[in-house]
Amino acid sequence: MIRVLHVIAALDIAQGGPSYSVPRLCGSVAAIGAEVELVSVRGPDGWECAGQGGYRERRFRGNFSQLPILRKLRWSTGLARALRTSVLRVDVIHDHGLWLMPNVQAGWASRGAQKPLVVSPRGMLAPEALAFSHLKKRAFWFLLQGNVVRNAACLHVTSEQEYAEIRAFGLDNPVAIIPNGIDVPNLPTILGEPSAGRTVLSLGRLHPKKGLDRLVRAWAQVEATHPDWWLRIVGPSEQGYERSLRTLAVELGLVRISIEGAIYGEDKVAAYRDADVFVLSTLNENFALTVAEALAAGTPVISTKGAPWQALEGEGCGWWIDHGIEPLARALDRALEMPRPALEAMGARGRAWMKRDFSWDRVGGDMMAVYEWLVRGAEPPDTVRFD
Repeated sequence: MIRVLHVIAALDIAQGGPSYSVPRLCGSVAAIGAEVELVSVRGPDGWECAGQGGYRERRFRGNFSQLPILRKLRWSTGLARALRTSVLRVDVIHDHGLWLMPNVQAGWASRGAQKPLVVSPRGMLAPEALAFSHLKKRAFWFLLQGNVVRNAACLHVTSEQEYAEIRAFGLDNPVAIIPNGIDVPNLPTILGEPSAGRTVLSLGRLHPKKGLDRLVRAWAQVEATHPDWWLRIVGPSEQGYERSLRTLAVELGLVRISIEGAIYGEDKVAAYRDADVFVLSTLNENFALTVAEALAAGTPVISTKGAPWQALEGEGCGWWIDHGIEPLARALDRALEMPRPALEAMGARGRAWMKRDFSWDRVGGDMMAVYEWLVRGAEPPDTVRFD
């Protein structure tokens, strides 16, 4: 039996995709037969997500809450002690994310115990991501993070696009390309009468990296010609971005737009299902879980080329477009002109695609093959690239 220790700085629900994908990865690997432990630092709000079963999960209280810099770095002496003891009884350590102390401490623990380390940067080495707080990240890389990542036995990315970013950054580690999985929700077989109004949904963190100001400006070009449609922008706000978007909408004189707080669980699934079109205007994503969630709910997608979803068009379930306001406006105009049955057919194709290629069983098996290669010296799996 292979024993795996997963480390992530935070599983707060507001952190977005990793708060879902990392626990589900742990569960899928455990279901195959691995012994899995997941450790993280508990967020200040005390929110805890339910484990997916089959693995052990521990969350440790952060320290030095009175010092903002240490709080932001998710420093936890409890987690540090746990790593030093847990690493002695596991075969491989898998760290998720960068720029926080648990991500560094995972590397220290693996090196001290001479256990292989897998690092999943989770899109944090993309140029667009590095541009935010650039000087702080540069200093953190030089002082702490860089040595950990360069010495990792394997890096894990979720797309070819993220693989290219890793190589462009200058890292030459072996890289496993394994996408996130998605749970395809059960949907009612009999739906109520469709509403007269139509909805475009954008859901996710409200952050400058998401390009939502471009979406608002693009909406200003199509709102008047599509009077039955409404744009919903939904998600937790960061860096005061919600206020900026509201101000922009007022300046542009927009009427059929709402900028709303975060929703989770069944409310989120219902939002995807009720939308006629989902749009992702992001500057860069390593995977973009929201795209998979929308498709799994049967909703077609417009995504910029900042996310690795070029197959949307080949699968007949969406549009993969260039960056910028004009490409967004053109794609919205095309989608909003389509009759409801045509959009529903696109959504059905996307849902079938998610069932076929993004099951957690498949993802867990691919990740287990990587662990077996690192621990037992098996042949490198096809997902691993050395070039």
